[in-house]
Amino acid sequence: MKARAFDEFLQWLRTGGVRLAIIVAGSLALVRLLKLASDRVARAVAVEGSDQVSEREKRALTLAGIVKTVGTTAIVIIATMMGLQEFGLNVTPIIAGAGVVGLAVGFGAQSLIKDVIAGFFIILEGQFGVGDVIKTGDISGHVERLNLRVTTLRDFNSGAVHFIPNSELKVVSNLTKEWSRVALDIGVAYHEDIDRVVVVLQRIGQELAQDHRVGPLILEPPEVLGIESFGESQVTIKVLVKTLPQRQWEVAREFRRRIKVTFGKERIEMPYPTRVHLTRTESLPPKEQL
Repeated sequence: MKARAFDEFLQWLRTGGVRLAIIVAGSLALVRLLKLASDRVARAVAVEGSDQVSEREKRALTLAGIVKTVGTTAIVIIATMMGLQEFGLNVTPIIAGAGVVGLAVGFGAQSLIKDVIAGFFIILEGQFGVGDVIKTGDISGHVERLNLRVTTLRDFNSGAVHFIPNSELKVVSNLTKEWSRVALDIGVAYHEDIDRVVVVLQRIGQELAQDHRVGPLILEPPEVLGIESFGESQVTIKVLVKTLPQRQWEVAREFRRRIKVTFGKERIEMPYPTRVHLTRTESLPPKEQL
């Protein structure tokens, strides 16, 4: 009896076992090939010699991640069904049962369906992609991953990772789509000559645009728009600079540094909050003369 069972096992190894090994090896090869093809497409759209991620590359990275996830899942499911058949199991009832279970789960997973539909339209319309910096509600950060169900953000300040279901992304502000902008509010004292201050700011902007390090990050010459508002102790002047995506913070920091240094040399006062304390003393009434 044992000998017969062993012979049957050997016979299965020569037939079904070989096919099962081919299924496993083929599945692994397909998954590997899918990953290599997705990565190659993402690299193909990258701009050579540039450290700036283009919109095409962002979209390619996003689609590559989704293709790898969906494709790997489909390959594993198909390979599992084929493997079960090699063990002599009838997969037709399993497929039918999975359909019934999937229908039942679908009724109870409406939020999941909403996430998938929202993720589909985010990717289709190109609202944002992997590599963008977005803000939604009180949360902002760098998009590390985007799939049909969830968006993963990395917070700039704390480094925390936020996992946001796509259906919860009601209003999204993309801070790095195609280009970015620096908006600076520069405060000067009321007694300063505003026309002179504007000329100095324009000169600083021109020097910044011609800088060998920061200049290439600036797309258009800086604009000094003029007086933005009147404060309690300062006149606020608005300055705008159009930059490459995700480089506005670097440009803004250098612009602020140059403003501080130049204003010090030009003796232009940048006001700071001050308080004036008044003390009132009341004279005592004269003593009555006796």
